[in-house]
Amino acid sequence: MAAIAAPIAATPPLLAGAQSPKATATLARRRQQDRRSRLRLAATDATLLATTTVVVALVTSPQGASALTPVPLHAVLGAPALVLLAWLVALAAIRSRDAATLGAGATEYRRVVHATGLAFALLAALALVVDWPELRLQLLVALPIGTLALLIGRWQWRRWLVARRREGEWASRTILVGDRDEVAYVLERLERTADLNYHVVGAAISGDAGEPLALRGRPVPVLSAQSALAANAERLGADTVILAAKPDADPAYLTRLSRELEGTCAELVLFSRLTDVAGPRISFRPVDGLPLIQVRIPTFDGGEHALKRALDVVVASFALLAVGVLAVPIAIAIKLDSPGPILFRQQRVGRDGRTFGMLKFRTMRVDAEQQLAALQALNEGAGPLFKLKHDPRITRVGAFLRKHSLDELPQFWNALKGDMSVVGPRPPLPGEATTYDGVAMRRLYLKPGITGLWQISGRSDLSWDESVRLDVRYVENWSVMQDLMIIVKTARIVVRPAGAY
Repeated sequence: MAAIAAPIAATPPLLAGAQSPKATATLARRRQQDRRSRLRLAATDATLLATTTVVVALVTSPQGASALTPVPLHAVLGAPALVLLAWLVALAAIRSRDAATLGAGATEYRRVVHATGLAFALLAALALVVDWPELRLQLLVALPIGTLALLIGRWQWRRWLVARRREGEWASRTILVGDRDEVAYVLERLERTADLNYHVVGAAISGDAGEPLALRGRPVPVLSAQSALAANAERLGADTVILAAKPDADPAYLTRLSRELEGTCAELVLFSRLTDVAGPRISFRPVDGLPLIQVRIPTFDGGEHALKRALDVVVASFALLAVGVLAVPIAIAIKLDSPGPILFRQQRVGRDGRTFGMLKFRTMRVDAEQQLAALQALNEGAGPLFKLKHDPRITRVGAFLRKHSLDELPQFWNALKGDMSVVGPRPPLPGEATTYDGVAMRRLYLKPGITGLWQISGRSDLSWDESVRLDVRYVENWSVMQDLMIIVKTARIVVRPAGAY
């Protein structure tokens, strides 16, 4: 019996290389970080949804108003428990807490909304079959309130995550691999983006390293060789490798590299020159071992655009109620500051090159157009745009209105009429539109917007090329969720203006 109980001595492997790779300390830390993120999100989601469903059940209970009539516990908690369970399962099934979507903005919010829609559809089907009034009340009241609570919760976690990433925490420690031009291009794009998910700790450059590399003012170490990526990743504590280019003559390079990084890194990211193509347009489809990347071609009509028009009507209608209140003091201030009309109508170019009269509160003197020729030599604008930070034609009230974008409030009438959209490309002047090349002309494929990517990204401080790039990117990749995010960010910029003059 003693022989049976004795521990079995460890024996060495019979075959070299038969042991599976073991996770390094860096990879283990990355996995633990991902687990903690998912648990925090799950706890936040469960707390918000449980609070929402139970409070709605107590408030809407027909017996809740009577202190003399006892409310059975199962009657109060039955429907909330079912809604909570279905909601949490849907959030997990849609993979709304994946590390890849954490802090991704529109992608994360879209998955939350899709999960809510899935839960709603399943519960609505049940409500049609079963006579359960409490469940119907949950669908009518708790689902919209809970969705808003979920989005606010995710937004708060995203703010926390971005703050940590600015300090170099909770970001993927990354090594770039490729020739110098491709690596420099990736660094340039990372410099522009607000996504701080990648903290570059080194660059393995083939050939001549050239000038030193930097990202956001921080030098990026150049590694000696690509052949020791796993060792370099372990030495630098990296958990991600971005491959900026691969040798065309070696089709097995990717497979070999991914196997080499097993146990060392969590991700191998392939850089593509598919620039400004948003995530929802890209999908991965393996066909019999052949990895295919699908890019959905943009469309400019159909159901999604009808939904965008419906959003414009709803937002513009509510906005005009607020504009009606603000218009009175603004009109009085304009009249007292300088003689002339309150509103200014200017010809702009809309969708498909059609012109329309865009409304604004007047911010300049009435002879502003006559003075333009004398000021052309002082132009500080980008490309064909005329901009002057200290334009002498702008009135005192006009400067305030421009700084806080209040001069653009009448454009909600243009949005309600259908000349403009609430979110879209910047509305160009006819003289500007005649200078467009083939790429810039794509800005006219959608209705111009009161706000857009250009407004939340710097406005007048943007270069001409960057302004065009942002507008074309929006035209080709817009979504309703992105529109809602831009509207929220625009409201924040109105309070804390930047780049407006």
